Amino acid sequence: MTAPSTGFRRALGILTIILAGACRPAEQAPAGGDVPSAGLAAIDTAGLMAHIRVLAHDSLLGRAPGSLGEDRTVAYLESQFRALGLAPGNPDGSYIQKVPLVGITVQGAPAMTFRKGGTSRALTWRDDYVAWTKHVAERASLDNSELVFVGYGVEAPEFQWDDIKGADLAGKTLVMLVNDPPLADTARFGGARMTYYGRWTYKYEQGMKHKAAGVLIVHETQPAGYPFAVVQGKTAEQFDLVTPDKNMSRSAVEGWITLDQAKALFAMAGQDFDALKAKAATPEFAPVSLGVTASVTLTNTLRTVDSRNVAAVLPGSDPARAGEYLIYSAHWDHFGVGEPVNGDSIYNGALDNATGTAGLLVLAKAFKAAPPPRSILFLAVTAEEQGLLGSAYYAVAPLYPLAKTVANINMDGLNQWGPTRDLTVIGLGASELDDVASAAAAEVGRTLRPDPEPEKGYYYRSDHFNFAKVGVPAFYAGDGVDYIGKDPQYGMQKREAYVADDYHKPQDEIKPDWIMTGAVDDLKLLMTIGYRVATVARWPEWRPGNEFRAAREASLAASR
Repeated sequence: MTAPSTGFRRALGILTIILAGACRPAEQAPAGGDVPSAGLAAIDTAGLMAHIRVLAHDSLLGRAPGSLGEDRTVAYLESQFRALGLAPGNPDGSYIQKVPLVGITVQGAPAMTFRKGGTSRALTWRDDYVAWTKHVAERASLDNSELVFVGYGVEAPEFQWDDIKGADLAGKTLVMLVNDPPLADTARFGGARMTYYGRWTYKYEQGMKHKAAGVLIVHETQPAGYPFAVVQGKTAEQFDLVTPDKNMSRSAVEGWITLDQAKALFAMAGQDFDALKAKAATPEFAPVSLGVTASVTLTNTLRTVDSRNVAAVLPGSDPARAGEYLIYSAHWDHFGVGEPVNGDSIYNGALDNATGTAGLLVLAKAFKAAPPPRSILFLAVTAEEQGLLGSAYYAVAPLYPLAKTVANINMDGLNQWGPTRDLTVIGLGASELDDVASAAAAEVGRTLRPDPEPEKGYYYRSDHFNFAKVGVPAFYAGDGVDYIGKDPQYGMQKREAYVADDYHKPQDEIKPDWIMTGAVDDLKLLMTIGYRVATVARWPEWRPGNEFRAAREASLAASR
């Protein structure tokens, strides 16, 4: 590994001074699951910001998987866990879980061509469309593939909804709308809340299911939840888990096209985009062949990478329950060095997710001062930005049995704008973890709030989702929106400005107006929740009727 830069060593030295004496003797845990005061006292703004400054520093080169930035990030995390006196989280005696990835990079700027008869339309790479392949191959292409509009591409029998209607889509390229069908009937698709049917990952899975040659999603900022600039970031190297059989069964080409290009495509087909979009929001919709073909050839460079999840464990204080685990997770990765924006090419990911990873280290220090009866696994996962890959790998190759994993608490972006009266819980109402959180919040004069932007599908956009899918009750909290001493609109205004100006851009850096007292409040609350979950006799469960409850019951039954 190349030696860290002078700036990195300086930041590391400053943090070492701040964290001196981090490991203190544990206090006796009081009855009732109350967090020992030494634990909460270990959570402060100085320690949190010191970690963030290191993790968001230019010397970490944007923390891309498979890069020098990964080497430096992993070395830093491992050194901090070791300095705290936490045991290696991998039973093999290391702090590392290798995550096998394949990196695929499209070369050049290939044009995509739409044709109808003697008329053609060329789409410009990155400006008009973005595409990639998950095939582990040097070339992937569409060759005059028939374009078919399939609306939202949803097959949801529980909602009596079928956009496919039995159509044969093999070898064709599917044009889809993002998000769920927008319905006034809240009994279908959860009202304003995006279901998994609305996620872009589901759309590509539908292409694989129906043996389509390609899938193109029409980008619209509001239903996608982010501007097209975020999609443009996908022109860099794309990673996936090394599972060649699965990858080769996917559509050859996956991508997005801009709304303007979609409207032009529909006009070329003699169709009206707005009219067909409206039709797609009705149960009667059926696929529409556009009479237009698509052609593109992607030439790729390939490399395999052993990326790394970093894991440390704090053994439980009760021998009878030390074999049961609570997992705190946060993703350490971001986008590395990429396309310059306003002269800056390092995608530092200060909020996303240097803050969450720093929070993981702060909580590790806090729990070391106050070990609960059950064990705590602190898991910093890789490749979240590539499709939740590090946590997906852990879910299929867990270091500790999932049937012995009590719950997951995930952190993906901490509040940097000051204290709030509330705490946003993504997926509020899903499990009994909310009961623990509600009681803990009430004790400090705070309330839980459901996601104020449920249409953006945040429940499916961070690592807790992979734990949920295998049945582990998962809790994912975001910052609140009711800021103390601020205008009622302040919180949402700050959110919207971040998404528009900083999200997945080099501009996601530490800002002069950051006030980390709110993040400290949130971390103390997350520690209280976790401490109680790691203390109480009965494990938290999914609510009856929850989509993940069956997976949990099957996992527990299989372990008996």
